[in-house]
Amino acid sequence: MKKNVLILGSGGREHALAYKIKQSNLIAQLFVMPGNPGTAALALNLPGNPSDAELVKTTIFNFDIDIVICGPEVPLADGLMDALSIASWDHKPILVGPTKAGAMLESSKAFSKEFMLKHSIPTAAFQAFTKDQEQEALEYMSLLKPPIVLKASGLAAGKGVIISPDHHQAELELLDLLHGKFGAASETIVIEEFLDGIEFSVFILTNGTQYALLPIAKDYKRIGIADSGLNTGGMGAVSPVSFVDEILLEKVRSQIIQKTLDGLKKDQIPYQGFIFFGLICVQGEPYLIEYNCRMGDPETEVVMPRLKTDLIELILAMQENRLDQVKIETDPRYAATIMLVSGGYPGVYEKGKTIQLPTEGYQNSILFHAGTKEQNSILTTDGGRVISITSFGNTKEEAVDTSLDLAAKIQFEGKYYRQDIGFDLS
Repeated sequence: MKKNVLILGSGGREHALAYKIKQSNLIAQLFVMPGNPGTAALALNLPGNPSDAELVKTTIFNFDIDIVICGPEVPLADGLMDALSIASWDHKPILVGPTKAGAMLESSKAFSKEFMLKHSIPTAAFQAFTKDQEQEALEYMSLLKPPIVLKASGLAAGKGVIISPDHHQAELELLDLLHGKFGAASETIVIEEFLDGIEFSVFILTNGTQYALLPIAKDYKRIGIADSGLNTGGMGAVSPVSFVDEILLEKVRSQIIQKTLDGLKKDQIPYQGFIFFGLICVQGEPYLIEYNCRMGDPETEVVMPRLKTDLIELILAMQENRLDQVKIETDPRYAATIMLVSGGYPGVYEKGKTIQLPTEGYQNSILFHAGTKEQNSILTTDGGRVISITSFGNTKEEAVDTSLDLAAKIQFEGKYYRQDIGFDLS
């Protein structure tokens, strides 16, 4: 029986999810709330705030929704899935996304680090501090060898991590954080030792017991060439990741994924949906940097195009406790995505710049809208990250070059993008 699906969110991740679900033989009608001009070509966009639980419930009822997928983290942290779980339904939808308790893996870095420690999941040494523990935080930092990692414990749109090169800079950043740099998100901060290695992203779909491992990716968070400058929500990504071999992957499965699911079960935290594991490989050993309680962005823009297995079928298998019976098939080619961003991002930037897309010449690429708006048939910028360009190639270089060619052709005032995505991979 075909399914009506509602995707919550408005960015490149949600566009990529819509792109994938639209390919399914099991899709009846597809809706996105609120969506963007890109999702409008694939689905019916519905106005509204995904954190408005009553509106989401009404939408599910009015459109006879069978599956709800929450893309962004804020509605999950706000308890959207809790509200939907306890609602009275004649026909209860399948919910893809954890309750508030499960979402704390992302919404509180202090909680997630304690969870890792409690369940013997390899991670960097750390301590958490509140704003009335300024002196204790300074004393702990003095014991660490630079560079020093400081993290806002709460949600900060992917920008709440600061790596300070020396103690003096770390002290200044600490005071900034504790005095409201990220608002409520930095009322508690986590100070970590710096791990020297190479990062990668692993994604699973799970019902809390079984899981399906999705294509592995690597994203690039810094605004500048060679990973310099401020953190962003993500400037690009590649998949697959050349250095993640079967030996490393088995360590990830046994030491991190399985221990996470066992820990959730032991702590009686139900979990259904995606888990993102932000990992770093240090001398062949995986360490967990952070969790996300949903798919990452821009990694989704390379993971979903490479995933050949039907996503709706995966979600049904999750619900029916047969995820371990589903074979995950992936496109053997490389996928690379490059994010076009507004001038000034991740700092102050302007919106409303007219976007000019080429009328031809990108049959080998997919454009995922991240922060765009359309009025009177005119496409304009509507965010810091504007458009994600994903291309396939038989090699990483071919995929990156194809995306770069298209990036040069798309025009809007202040356009910026990194030209070295994948630079640190062979």
